[in-house]
Amino acid sequence: MNLLAMLNPISTAYADAAPGAATPSTSSPWGTVIMLVIFFIIFYFLLIRPQSKRAKEQRALLAGLGKGDEVMTSGGIMGKVTEIEDNIVSIEIANNVVIKVQKPSITATLPKGTLK
Repeated sequence: MNLLAMLNPISTAYADAAPGAATPSTSSPWGTVIMLVIFFIIFYFLLIRPQSKRAKEQRALLAGLGKGDEVMTSGGIMGKVTEIEDNIVSIEIANNVVIKVQKPSITATLPKGTLK
């Protein structure tokens, strides 16, 4: 049973087909292929492309991270970067209070002077 027959509330058993008219069971498979391509294009523009764009921006943010930058972590902690190692960043959140976080947990850089 095809999709159109399931969605149609009126039974097709009572409808008279015109002589020589194509029935849904003998129609070309190109309609299904075209529909799958359209779904993939929609899926790409709504899900894949925005996610890869965000990942690219996050990589650029982490690559441009420097000592003295004011940052915010994914947990909402804000502070000033004091030291950067391979995958660990030391952040000063108060006078003489330094925490170490993983580099990927930094979600944003803040404008200079935000923390006082």
